Amino acid sequence: MANLQCNIAGIPSINPFWLASAPPTDKYINVVRAFEAGWGGVVWKTLGEDPAVVNVSSRYGVHKDFNESIVGINNIELISDRPLQINLDEIRRVRKEWPDRVIIGSMMAVIEERAWKDLAITIAATGVQGLELNLGCPHGMCERGMGSAIGQVPEMVEKVTRWVKEVVDIPVFTKLTPNITNILWSAEAALKGGADAVSLINTLNSIVSVDLDKMAPTPTVDGKGSHGGYCGTAVKPIALNMVAEIARNQDTKDLQMSAIGGIETWRDAAEFIALGANGLQVCTAAMLYGFRIVDDMIAGLSNWMDEKGYSSIDEFRGKAVENTIDWNALNMNFDTKAFIDQDSCIECGRCHIACEDAAHQAIIYELSEDGNRTFTVADEECVGCNLCAIICPVPECIEMREVDNQLPYVTWPEHPANLLS
Repeated sequence: MANLQCNIAGIPSINPFWLASAPPTDKYINVVRAFEAGWGGVVWKTLGEDPAVVNVSSRYGVHKDFNESIVGINNIELISDRPLQINLDEIRRVRKEWPDRVIIGSMMAVIEERAWKDLAITIAATGVQGLELNLGCPHGMCERGMGSAIGQVPEMVEKVTRWVKEVVDIPVFTKLTPNITNILWSAEAALKGGADAVSLINTLNSIVSVDLDKMAPTPTVDGKGSHGGYCGTAVKPIALNMVAEIARNQDTKDLQMSAIGGIETWRDAAEFIALGANGLQVCTAAMLYGFRIVDDMIAGLSNWMDEKGYSSIDEFRGKAVENTIDWNALNMNFDTKAFIDQDSCIECGRCHIACEDAAHQAIIYELSEDGNRTFTVADEECVGCNLCAIICPVPECIEMREVDNQLPYVTWPEHPANLLS
């Protein structure tokens, strides 16, 4: 079996799967259950100074697809609403009982040097292996000058990171907000401040739906609603891109990353690692399916690694980075055409409709005398967009076949159309 041990910011972990700072890591009993289920570590739900915050009811909104499957969750919950000392005592207890597991203390304070330093010292004294600076919360706390109010200003990211690094001797993770034009600004700032790693992404600012009876955003609180933080499988593409941006940028390529955002399966995990992530954090999947989902993630990742011949995570970490390039560097001469396997086609016609209405009218529809429908591709009209293959309900019924046109690799800056312009 493949070795799933990993190391991030100098912290060894039995596997790359940690629970992110969120309701699943809010108290002793949750964390113990997580460790019993096999999670390698947790980031304790964000702690702040007393008096504790007050949360509202309701707290979660949901975005579903047409099959009623949950795509994403919007939350308006704040940081831990339990007294700081209770959290600290419970962290010490879990650290003593589970010495082989990782606990990272997430923290948030107002933009005052003394506040960040005092809280960092206090949490570090519990024995946590690292601290995570929550600079990304997009609701509730940012209105108080915390969370994304700090994370959206690179100078503040650098300053807060440096403040904490000056007073603790354990690894510091700076958690980045995705609610910014360029994630590299924040990543570079964290690196300048001395961060040992960055955690990304935090939740996206959002309103997931409107209750048309109450005429208010969901979740509703006494007839009113607010923007919140969006998470779940829907944010995975955004998180993957931001992880890749950091991994392929010359100034940040060596910055270690704890990747967060829509990780629900072993494949999701492998994709983030392939784009350079050193470790992973999961939240929504655990909330929807329970802690035992880590069994499937561990087994799936291990089996895939065995099939590919990878004995450790480091052997494939970052292997997709070199193939992640700017659009202008892609091969303009590469060509594919769609091919429909008639034996597996169920004659639903979705490919034809999609191509007719939204693409290039390249799929020909014919109705035989006996009532059978046939769909074929006109190569001269097909541009290889692969819309038909995406919407086809039958796996591998539509294949995108490479055209061997014997043309050289030509980028857009080198392409004749661009040179003429």
